[in-house]
Amino acid sequence: MWLNNILETIGNTPLIELNKSVKGLPCKVLAKVEYFNPGNSVKDRMAIKMVEVAEKEGLLKPGGTIIEGTSGNTGMGLALAAIIKGYKCIFTTTDKQSKEKVDILKALGAEVIVCPTNVEPEDPQSYYSVSRRLAEQTPNSFYVNQYDNLANRLAHYEQTGPEIWEQTEGKLTHLVVASGTGGTVTGVGKYLKEKNKDIQVWAIDSYGSLLTKYFRTGELDSKEVYPYITEGIGEDFVPQNFDMSYIDHFEQVTDKDAAVMARRITKEEGIFVGYSAGSALQGIYQLKDKLKKDDLVVVIFHDHGSRYVGKIYNDEWMMERGFMEVKTLKDIINGRKENKLIAIEPEATVVQAVELMRKFDIENIPVRDQDQIIGSISESGLFQKIFANPELKNEKVSQVMEKPYPVVPIETPIEKSSHLISRENGAILVTDELGNHHIVTKFDFIHSFAQ
Repeated sequence: MWLNNILETIGNTPLIELNKSVKGLPCKVLAKVEYFNPGNSVKDRMAIKMVEVAEKEGLLKPGGTIIEGTSGNTGMGLALAAIIKGYKCIFTTTDKQSKEKVDILKALGAEVIVCPTNVEPEDPQSYYSVSRRLAEQTPNSFYVNQYDNLANRLAHYEQTGPEIWEQTEGKLTHLVVASGTGGTVTGVGKYLKEKNKDIQVWAIDSYGSLLTKYFRTGELDSKEVYPYITEGIGEDFVPQNFDMSYIDHFEQVTDKDAAVMARRITKEEGIFVGYSAGSALQGIYQLKDKLKKDDLVVVIFHDHGSRYVGKIYNDEWMMERGFMEVKTLKDIINGRKENKLIAIEPEATVVQAVELMRKFDIENIPVRDQDQIIGSISESGLFQKIFANPELKNEKVSQVMEKPYPVVPIETPIEKSSHLISRENGAILVTDELGNHHIVTKFDFIHSFAQ
């Protein structure tokens, strides 16, 4: 048996029980892993539905151009549909989206226009405004408008909701969805509540989005809106796909907590998830007091982690934003009993250097001329030289010293400095806030990594 094209693989994604990542929760949690769709996200479902409805209504004609503002995933679903059905695609996105998303859209043949994030939706530069303007200017084009296109939530009412109901045999008690356009949480929530009105539907939002306050107060408060890093969820307006009557609770999650949780899911479950999955599971943790032992929670994992390898799965990116608790060279130095730097003068003899190594049980000594570090002496380097010429033991250190150790600031993360240690270079010098030097050796690094 075979399929006619890639679009026929959309849907019927697996429901997978989470294990290690939910140890702190009182009940069973099942993940609806949507990256098994061909475009690696839940957005494939509504993308093809919006295209099919537009075709049926005569809004999208043969040879036409699909135009949309997207954070990336919807664009991928639309691009797949365009490839199979013979359409062109122009997408606008924001500069906060990962480079991987933009590159994938281009690989699928789409034209991509990157717009600034930190502008109002009505601003002519916003990706909403640019996409609408392009639709007005491009002949034979269809502006998808996933935010207000109700085929978005219809796809989830017809597909995702029934799948979850059947996969859990109707036993689920909670649905948790990180929400942006509102299509998934509303469509699935509507279907499930029609089956069982007691099912709780929780929407997970990001700080910097106005959706949570709107849900709680009915107020559109622009003061709630500010830039945030989490991709694909939250909004600075309320899309028409939202029907708040099907949602029981909104919960906001920080950028940091979402990123850390996404990495945890990947590491502990082997499910390589995107940013919003971290938001969703973190939201459940924040609401765990509302859960009971016999509850059965279904959480949507929207997309694949490959779209975020340059961001949340990049240690440097995480460190730059303070999202990773990292050890620095200061931690190594403060963890030692003796912080005094043992150094030797260039006029001292090799024998004196060996005596210092024996006395303090060290293998590396900086050579210091007054306040300047001008070289180094190592046990391995001396061994090779003295073995070749025993008379060197009476020579001055300046005659046999090696190059100075690399010098780095004390706040440098251990991971960014360990590469400076090599077979030829057994230590580095660390400068503290007062300008004092401390030596950090290969043994120090090994001891730190072992802890």
